[in-house]
Amino acid sequence: MAALETIQKLEILADAAKYDASCASSGTAKRSSTGGKGVGSTEGMGICHAYAPDGRCISLLKILLTNHCIFDCHYCINRKSSNVRRAKFTPQEVADLTLTFYRRNYIEGLFLSSGIIKSSNHTMELLVETARILREEHDFRGYIHLKTIPEADPELAHQAGLHADRVSINVELPTDSGLTRLAPDKNSRQIEGAMGGMKMAIRQSKDERKRFKHAPRFAPGGQSTQMIVGADAATDSDIVGKASRLYDSFRLRRVYYSAFSPIPDASAVLPLKRPPLMREHRLYQSDWLMRFYGFAPAEVMQATGEDGNLPLDIDPKLAWALKFRGRFPVDVNRAGREDLLRVPGLGTRAVGQILASRRHRSLRLDDVAKLTVSVAKVRPFICTVDWRPTLLTDRADLRSLLAPKQEQLELFAA
Repeated sequence: MAALETIQKLEILADAAKYDASCASSGTAKRSSTGGKGVGSTEGMGICHAYAPDGRCISLLKILLTNHCIFDCHYCINRKSSNVRRAKFTPQEVADLTLTFYRRNYIEGLFLSSGIIKSSNHTMELLVETARILREEHDFRGYIHLKTIPEADPELAHQAGLHADRVSINVELPTDSGLTRLAPDKNSRQIEGAMGGMKMAIRQSKDERKRFKHAPRFAPGGQSTQMIVGADAATDSDIVGKASRLYDSFRLRRVYYSAFSPIPDASAVLPLKRPPLMREHRLYQSDWLMRFYGFAPAEVMQATGEDGNLPLDIDPKLAWALKFRGRFPVDVNRAGREDLLRVPGLGTRAVGQILASRRHRSLRLDDVAKLTVSVAKVRPFICTVDWRPTLLTDRADLRSLLAPKQEQLELFAA
């Protein structure tokens, strides 16, 4: 009977955790221990249902400690006024589940969040205790990501950072007005204050480890956050601007975007339909442009339409290129890295290979074709020793020629 209860709680609390997208990580170094022994070493990986640099899919046990909650955020299925099945794990139960699943080779770490029970401090104490049991009592060196609570005492958040590889503090919504309307128990200044405190603690830890070999590690995977897309009236320009400010102000490792999904017994203030999933995808692409392609936030916003939203039929990089055709074509044999990264269809790896190859010979169109999935997308924006897109860049129907087929868009959105 006890085992059945555990399975039922796991079913409820794993399902309740699926709405939090901020559980992935770019990785972390493994924790050391005497003699190389210890449970759960991930060799620098540690990602929830994402891919490691070597292509492996890494899995975390992703659950809530409890879905009981004293807050009443309108968009949350676990809000106190929601009519859902409730369950609660103890810290020891979560630790036991993590170790059991790890030893069966199901997972390589843990992502743990929670509804707010009794108080923010009480809940944060339970989250920290779970991580403490794993680290100190079982020498668990797998990946741990803790969702911290901005309303909790900063000392508790600090304890979380000492045990976790990564922490996240979700801003929830892109605008202050949206947060006030849909999450009356949350405060944007308090959330950003907690993120600022975490940033300072991470920086201090890095400085101490440079000076003292055995200084304790503190959230070596940094911090991340999540924004819900489509629950309020925020445009993509609002979201891009917010994400950029968060990256700059708090040195976040990632901002995650989660398309609002209608929930049972939904509040009357929420939209009746979910936004297109393609909108979430376009925001991730815009995030990539800012982080890896040298685009300023204002340039990404230039790719939006009159409604402030990114187009759904084409990616934001192509949308920007079509608006600024005067920047093209780019000569792949002469252009700098910054200009090559602006070419639709060329990724960072392809640009690196172009820069390396052209040191030894002049590149032809066939050479570029080998570096990209679709040379048809690249051709209007480049020239090579044997190719120049005469009049092609200025064609009025170029967008329709380069946009993915409608049936492919619909399949992706589904």
